[in-house]
Amino acid sequence: MSAFLYWIDSLSLWVGKAFAWLILVLTLGVSYEVFVRYVLGAPTTWAFDFSYINYGALFLMAGAYTLSRNGHVRADVVYRLWKPSTQASVDLVLYIIFFLPAVLAFIYAGWNYAAMSIRFREVSIFSPAGVPVFPLKTLVPITGVLLLLQGIAEIIRCIMCIRLGQWPQRLHDVEETESIILQEQRIHAAENAEKPLAGPKGA
Repeated sequence: MSAFLYWIDSLSLWVGKAFAWLILVLTLGVSYEVFVRYVLGAPTTWAFDFSYINYGALFLMAGAYTLSRNGHVRADVVYRLWKPSTQASVDLVLYIIFFLPAVLAFIYAGWNYAAMSIRFREVSIFSPAGVPVFPLKTLVPITGVLLLLQGIAEIIRCIMCIRLGQWPQRLHDVEETESIILQEQRIHAAENAEKPLAGPKGA
């Protein structure tokens, strides 16, 4: 079961880190627009579309990654005082009642939304550049599927926590533990290498 959970975590991690590069793309694009607008006096016609498309894609595709890291905003004033099994029980109820129906509705509506946009090869109405927006809208149902997969992993974690009385490790917890162990092994090996070899006994 842990291997299945780590596989979903790895998928969310890969997608999240891949789309994180859009921050760099967005920074370069906005910097270029500022330069040509205020230095050269020749603003582009695509800067606004470029900005919201990149930011929208980043925001959408980072959702599952954030969930895998347990990084979404939580009102944990009382939550953190509960024992793990109580936390897991409350989380499980909330995932079943709120999360799953919302994500399924998101996938269903997003699929129709994206299909229509692709069919018409939709472009932006906010500028004369005619920047395509259907690739961004295609990400909506994909985001829903990724959130659903990660949500299933979180539900399984809740069930495991209720049974075991403690939260199972997440992928980043395992990676951090492995890094600590490897670092300790390197330090130990370095210390052993520095120790002088004992000479033969006797005069």
